[in-house]
Amino acid sequence: MAKLNDIQLLRINYLRGPNIWTYRPVLEVWLDLGELEDYPSHTIPGFNQRLTTWLPALIEHHCGVGERGGFLQRLEEGTWCGHVLEHIVIELLNLAGMPTGFGQTRSTSQRGVYRMVFRARDESVARVALAQGHALIMAAINDETFDVQTAVARVRTEVDDQYLGPSTACIVTAATDRGIPHIRLNDGNLVQLGYGASQRRIWTAETEYTSAIAEGIASDKDLTKTLLKSCGVPIPDGQVVNSPEEAWEAAQDIGLPVVVKPSDGNHGRGVTLDLRKKEDIEAAYHVAYPEGSDVMVERFIPGDEHRLLVVNGKVVAAARGEVVSITGNGRSTVKELIDSQLNSDPRRGYEEEYPLEIIDIATNLKVQLELQRQDLAADAVPAAGRQVVIERNGNVAVDCTDDVHPEVAYIAQLAAKVVGLDIAGIDMVAQDISKPLHTQGGAIVEVNAGPGLLMHLKPAVGAPRPVGQAIVEHLFPSDDSNDAGHAGRIPLVGVAGTRGTSTITRLVGWLLHLGGHHTGLACGEGLFLDRRCMDTTDCTHWEASHRLLMNKMVQAAVIESNARTILRDGLAYDRCLVGVVTDMDGADTLAEFDVHEQDQMTKVMRTQVDVVLSEGAAVLNAAIPQVADLAPLSDGAVVLYAQDSTLPVIVEHRAKDNGRAVFVKNGRVVLATGSAEHVLGALADLTFGRNAVVPDTDALLAAISAAWALDIAPDLIGAGIKTFEPDLPAPVGLPS
Repeated sequence: MAKLNDIQLLRINYLRGPNIWTYRPVLEVWLDLGELEDYPSHTIPGFNQRLTTWLPALIEHHCGVGERGGFLQRLEEGTWCGHVLEHIVIELLNLAGMPTGFGQTRSTSQRGVYRMVFRARDESVARVALAQGHALIMAAINDETFDVQTAVARVRTEVDDQYLGPSTACIVTAATDRGIPHIRLNDGNLVQLGYGASQRRIWTAETEYTSAIAEGIASDKDLTKTLLKSCGVPIPDGQVVNSPEEAWEAAQDIGLPVVVKPSDGNHGRGVTLDLRKKEDIEAAYHVAYPEGSDVMVERFIPGDEHRLLVVNGKVVAAARGEVVSITGNGRSTVKELIDSQLNSDPRRGYEEEYPLEIIDIATNLKVQLELQRQDLAADAVPAAGRQVVIERNGNVAVDCTDDVHPEVAYIAQLAAKVVGLDIAGIDMVAQDISKPLHTQGGAIVEVNAGPGLLMHLKPAVGAPRPVGQAIVEHLFPSDDSNDAGHAGRIPLVGVAGTRGTSTITRLVGWLLHLGGHHTGLACGEGLFLDRRCMDTTDCTHWEASHRLLMNKMVQAAVIESNARTILRDGLAYDRCLVGVVTDMDGADTLAEFDVHEQDQMTKVMRTQVDVVLSEGAAVLNAAIPQVADLAPLSDGAVVLYAQDSTLPVIVEHRAKDNGRAVFVKNGRVVLATGSAEHVLGALADLTFGRNAVVPDTDALLAAISAAWALDIAPDLIGAGIKTFEPDLPAPVGLPS
């Protein structure tokens, strides 16, 4: 079979928020199959076999069949290459450690052109996965060689370089499970949990509650020991030294054996244990010196190293370290034994996702010193059966949370409290952590700020611990009555459509302001913080909205969107308390998104209703049937509005479950709940501002409905309408 031409990737668009496909960010790819439109999968010789040989886990893809092997069934029956590419990319992401369960491929109005989307937590990772998947499918089509492992490695490298570290990711995942939104604030691990004034910030395992003073204390191990000792926390005797000679003198004063370590290092780097000889102590000084600002010599405490994680004054996880050793066979060198007996362990790796590190004897000075103490080198051949110690610490990966004695937990919690850390990693040496420290001569050797969580998430032995959930609970207590059911959220109103949407946005924002909220607005008329106009350009876009959601001053937000912004970026927020849809106009301007028919607008504009919270409400224009038909899609309540109170949809809505509606009746604006009616005021009297500007009636009713859905009192709504000034305030710059 002749070589088939390449699939053309026409356009790649990252949808960063809820969109027409899903609630989550996706990479949307417009692709042209070209001549492959005439070659479904089952017509390409050997294609399916090559694909399943390279990616055997494709059998786990259910696809539309809904069961294991479903995608393979589609392959054998014949499916188009755009759909196949979708599954290839998803599988590459799975293999690279970023599980992705969502993808769709749909044809467009142009023959051979498809829109393919897949879940994308990070845009750059998704683009690399797409590029590798594209190369793989073309190799499978044309019976060319392809190195799958290299492709997966490239995607994994991008994940490691670009995505959140494991500690941060576990906290973000725990927040997501609680329904708390997040915004990544930089290319690293600084993440905002929640919106506006309800947000909390984390940086790996540090939070905005982590004191800079406490962090400074923890980084000074000598000062930490002084404070702990004054409060009765058991610590090993020790002192700071400035030379190898001083280290030996200090060791003699303290009493052998000793530990030599950097005064402000972490993760066990530069720490050498159980030193008894002058030459070993002086050599250990040179190992510790590059890892910190000073070197300390401490009394050696016999026992195993333990790490206890304290969050908000409670021990939530504990792990024990083990001495790492190899066994000689009389034939292999130390380096060969390390590779075959230790580095071959699947729990070891270079990336952060592995609980144990690869041991590189050529660069690890601590391992070199440990071998030297045993009169060995990397090329030495230990006798058969000889046990050779490689590392005495730094491999804390055996879960022992359930074994921690209450007195041990109390000492760890006290240590964190003394230093002042809300999240602390307490390094403790004990022979048996299930017994009190004082009965076995145990002690706390370090208190660490920003502790790594991986040892508790992926212990080499034992069960993972929900440390991310504990940190999220610390930041957003579930028993906080003021935050019940909506942790990390502020009142957020989304307004979608084209008819009077900027007026609706500004009026709702004004009513929220009168209700006591410092309110941010992003609309077609600009960006506003309360009555301050920060930008006069069109701000119906993702970036402007995120400026509001990142602002700690913003206690409520009103954000305008339209069909174009939804198709181009997705919504700027994951969920909203109130979602307003005014109309379905604009289909004739969206041909670039393959929108040509009025019916297609439903799929676009429903996005605004899809994100309404269960305790919120969708506000819909009942005068437009296509808008009113969105009502069943709302997870929350529905408030209909229209000028005509006799519309069948309003009558039916009111009769069903006391539905709410806002309409005009006998020249008066009425708020109705079921059969009950409350008159807000005469329509003629509900004018804007000192100049009594007559508003567009539909826009007015939409704003009233949204305010009512926000539980703003009708009297305040009426007064707010009359004091609302439709003229834009002059732009105000921020102080320099």
